[in-house]
Amino acid sequence: MNLENRSEAVEKIGLRQSEQPVDPDPVPRWGSDVIARVLGDFDCRYIALNPGASYRGLHDSLVNHLGNENPRMLICLHEEHAVALAHGFAKVAEKPMLAAVHSNVGLMHASMAVFNAWCDRVPLILIGATGPVDASERRPWIDWIHTSRDQGALVRNYTKWDDQPASVPATVEALLRARNIAMTAPRGPVYVCLDVSVQESLLTEEIALPALARFAPPEDPTPSRAAVETALNWLLEAERPVVLAGRVSRSMEDWQRRIELVEETGALVITDMRMPAAFPVAHERHAALGNLIMPPAAREVLSRADVILSLDWLDVGGTLAQVGGGATEARLIHASMETTLANGWAQDVMALAAVDLPVMTTADKFTAALVEGLAGRSRTRDTNWTIAPKARTSRAERPSQPSSEAITLVTLAEAVEEAGSSFDVTLIRLPIGWPADGCHFDHPLAYLGGDGGGGIGSGPGMSVGAALALKDTDRLPVAVLGDGDLLMGCSALWTAARYDIPLLVIVANNRSYFNDEMHQKVVAERRDRAIENKWIGQHIREPAVDLVGLAKAQGWSESTRVDHPAELQQAILTGMQLVRAGKQVLIEVMTEAGYHSGVVNK
Repeated sequence: MNLENRSEAVEKIGLRQSEQPVDPDPVPRWGSDVIARVLGDFDCRYIALNPGASYRGLHDSLVNHLGNENPRMLICLHEEHAVALAHGFAKVAEKPMLAAVHSNVGLMHASMAVFNAWCDRVPLILIGATGPVDASERRPWIDWIHTSRDQGALVRNYTKWDDQPASVPATVEALLRARNIAMTAPRGPVYVCLDVSVQESLLTEEIALPALARFAPPEDPTPSRAAVETALNWLLEAERPVVLAGRVSRSMEDWQRRIELVEETGALVITDMRMPAAFPVAHERHAALGNLIMPPAAREVLSRADVILSLDWLDVGGTLAQVGGGATEARLIHASMETTLANGWAQDVMALAAVDLPVMTTADKFTAALVEGLAGRSRTRDTNWTIAPKARTSRAERPSQPSSEAITLVTLAEAVEEAGSSFDVTLIRLPIGWPADGCHFDHPLAYLGGDGGGGIGSGPGMSVGAALALKDTDRLPVAVLGDGDLLMGCSALWTAARYDIPLLVIVANNRSYFNDEMHQKVVAERRDRAIENKWIGQHIREPAVDLVGLAKAQGWSESTRVDHPAELQQAILTGMQLVRAGKQVLIEVMTEAGYHSGVVNK
């Protein structure tokens, strides 16, 4: 890295004057200087961190050797937020961002966010550290409790790889390997634990850094000609082909290929809100948008399909189990590399599906091969789809609201849709129960899907990370979060204010862990007990939490609360305009408890 160009790089990434280091030392003198240079060569741009003494050597090198640029530090107020921020960034950028956590205590804080990244299959490079492995070098008390014999074991079951190198050259190799593994499909998080002693060792000789290009991750595997030919024959001969569009890229080129494949084969398409936008919802061949439970339209289409193409669908076995108990006469083609990540601890392998043509490649690589193979070919007969794709429900056809004073998720969805009609909105997150007929995803960045692990508290951090990745685009970042999600992760909002990251967060505040209210109702009904008690241990009220006050405490000065439907659309429109002007805005919307459609599996 040429440190003489520091001022130009600082201007490029918008570094605050207060974070420009004084007199950086361009000469590598310490072990951590070399480590920092390797991370700088990765061109990850940012490193989200919560500071800690275990990596104080690396921290010094990032500031006083690299000048706090490439990677630029982003201070987070919790380790879980740091990893969530990197996760959100990777969902947009499709390349890893760095995060750093302090010792075993920081890794334990961050572990839920690591699990989310694992389940969501996003690339992420997590840097950790430990106290001196050599016990003779440990300070009394603190270095002992912050040193673990096998720290990586805390996250080993839900990372692709981890290492704890014992020298500077070994650390260089470990970081190169980590980047390679994180970016090799199927992608995921990796963890490298740095020994304090290695970071703080004085260099006795120059350590040459290898050329990064020679350690690039491999291309996604190309499917065999036989697999492509067989799949095309089945699809073109099928009477009722269906495409399950699952884990796919954010590339517009790949998006257009999926459209071409569907139009040429005459298939109907099903997508899922747990995953990012994969196909235009308004397209005439889009049959259904699923969520935790497949909607009736999706079940009907799948029950009549004779060929199903799964493009790395999240849960093929579980999806088909909702259609006639899983029995299907359809031929199933499944393009995925998921089996390479299966282990005995994480049961995210999902239900086992009977697959007629398994193809070990990525969804996008297989789609590209299929489209290329379509050249000069056409269907041998027309498809026999008598079920028309479900049209979007007009506002007049939607169920009437319980009260003119009540804001439901349907009301909120309509307001977001109307207010956002003049912007290219990226919906970073949506809460459980969001009405599918209020979604009209028309771009690969229109919606980014869930958090992967299905916990609570990731929304704020991931939203800030995604908004950071969108900062240099024309997309307007909007996250609709639940009140429980916001309360668990609200201090992540501070990082957005600190680094001028524009973002609109809309909180659907039903003042309850309402999903669990529904579960308690199910259990009470099964046991013939009082369903009136479902709210006990679930409500977040008396006292009510001031969510706007929490946002303002993090520096979000433009935040507001909406109580009445008449105020909603204008409040959201104003919020979007403020975000377009570079602000951070939180709108607390007092919503009525309830979902547009059932999402609890009885």
